[in-house]
Amino acid sequence: MNGYTAHAIPPATLEELRAADDAGRTPAPTTDDEGGAPLRCCLRHSRAGERVALVSYAPLRRWAAETGADPGAYDEQGPVFIHADACTGPETDALPFTNSHRTLRRYSADGRILGGRLIGDPGAFAYALREAFDDPDVEFVHVRAVEYGCFLYEVARPRL
Repeated sequence: MNGYTAHAIPPATLEELRAADDAGRTPAPTTDDEGGAPLRCCLRHSRAGERVALVSYAPLRRWAAETGADPGAYDEQGPVFIHADACTGPETDALPFTNSHRTLRRYSADGRILGGRLIGDPGAFAYALREAFDDPDVEFVHVRAVEYGCFLYEVARPRL
C-alpha cells in the first residue's frame, strides 16, 4: 500500500509482555477455540486452537522510552492479543485489519497527538493513511479498532 509498513510488536517486547504485561500482570494464556482474535505479534487473526494471551500494552510509553520523548498524558495502555508463545511474526507486508472501521491516530515526533481520522469505509484506508503523512509533522500513526479502541499496529512515516 504505497510504501507503508505495519509494525508488529517487536519480538523483544513480546518476550517481556509474555512474562509481565505493561500493567505489571502475569498473562494467563488460553486456547482460542474459535479463532479470530487480532494478534499484534504477527498481524493476523488467530486460528482455532492457537494459544493466545490478552495482555496490557503501552505502545506510546515504550516508544517514548526508546526515543527519550515525553508523551505526557497521551501515555496509555490497553488490551492486545498476542501468541502465548513465540511466533514467526507477520507473514506478509500487506497492511492488516483494514477491512473494518478503524481510527488512525496521528502522532508528532515528540509523542503528541496531532489528530485522528475515523475510517468508516474500508476502501478509504489507503487515502486516510496518505493524508495523515501529507502533514510533515506526523511521524507515525497508530491504527486502532473502533469497536474497542485498542491498538492494532503502528505505521511509521515512510523513509525515502
